[in-house]
Amino acid sequence: MNFNNIQNLINTLIPSLPSWIVFMSAAIFISFFVINAVVMTGALTVWLERRLLARIQSRLGPNRWGPFGLFTPIADIIKMIGKEDIVPSTADKKIFNLAPIVLLVPVLLVFAVIPMSSNSFLGQLNIGILFIVGVTGFNTLAVFMAAWSSRNKYALFGAMRGVAMLLSYEVPMALSIVSVVLTTNFILNIEGSSLSALSLVGIVEAQRIPFFILQPLGCLIFVTAASAEMSRAPFDMIESESELGAGYHTEYSGIKFAIFQLTEFLAPVATAAIISVMFAGGIRGLSIIPGSISLIAKIFIIVLIFIWIRATWPRLRVDQIMNFAWKFLLPLSLINIFSQAVLLQIFLSSSSISNTELWIIAGINWIIAAVSIFILAKVFGHKGRAKNIPIPSPLANMEFKSE
Repeated sequence: MNFNNIQNLINTLIPSLPSWIVFMSAAIFISFFVINAVVMTGALTVWLERRLLARIQSRLGPNRWGPFGLFTPIADIIKMIGKEDIVPSTADKKIFNLAPIVLLVPVLLVFAVIPMSSNSFLGQLNIGILFIVGVTGFNTLAVFMAAWSSRNKYALFGAMRGVAMLLSYEVPMALSIVSVVLTTNFILNIEGSSLSALSLVGIVEAQRIPFFILQPLGCLIFVTAASAEMSRAPFDMIESESELGAGYHTEYSGIKFAIFQLTEFLAPVATAAIISVMFAGGIRGLSIIPGSISLIAKIFIIVLIFIWIRATWPRLRVDQIMNFAWKFLLPLSLINIFSQAVLLQIFLSSSSISNTELWIIAGINWIIAAVSIFILAKVFGHKGRAKNIPIPSPLANMEFKSE
């Protein structure tokens, strides 16, 4: 769906309308379509994640409402809407009511700049990647707003922990994006393209070889940091039920709690869309498959990977999460930037770059990634302890007597 096509259609149907009304009508129509499609995708993600987690854990999962439990998300939202909306008497009601919206809106805004085609209207925004970094940073503010306005100590503890974690992982995430912009700018300049290296369409066009192959270390850093930003396992410490109740949204109920849950399940879809554009080529794929279908398929595969990680990895302690960000991901991101800059400088002397040279860069980057991870794991990894030899208790009548 293209913005210009919608404008032309409205002009054809009602030629007498002023241009500003045509523009606003096309914008409202596309916004309505995209938001509803994204929300429906979030509902399907809820069902898919529950079914897959149940299959992995050898249980049935949702199977009562509709065929294969497909209507379970609808039953959930009806139940939540019907629940009483309770606001603590001591809460700051304006901020309390605003927090869920501040958390949800940035997730929806991400889809506005995802290029679904080569002539995507907002996908060609020349600072598209900066737009995404900017709007997704609001989740930190929303988490703190929800907890602080609740006047609940458990919610506030969860928010303090969450803000520290989110800010810590934003640093390596931003540095991994820098390496993508460096590579995109290098390739676009050599090809003589007029696209900006900060636009998502430019990043897609530069991926003759997908960046997850060309920059494995950058992709690994971004995916890991994005998992932490979404507060998904093994980084789900913001909502650590064993010690914080429900974390920052402990005091929320009814439709506000439903918005928090919707955002939580939309986040993997939005993150998968960003990853597919930045590292998997976005709309690029087989010539016989439309670009939008290729992008949707890549998003689906990445969402499956996130669900798989959630089902198989145990929750980390908060100190392990913080150590991992500052002692492991940050050094890796710096190594990734410097190694990529050196490689690009080496190949910058030529007026063109072939696919063979790109594969050489990819091979070198894979070696650098393996060596860097091995060294940092040895230096900062958990030191194993020698097993204690069990001493049987005399009361257990387990003494061993020699013949």
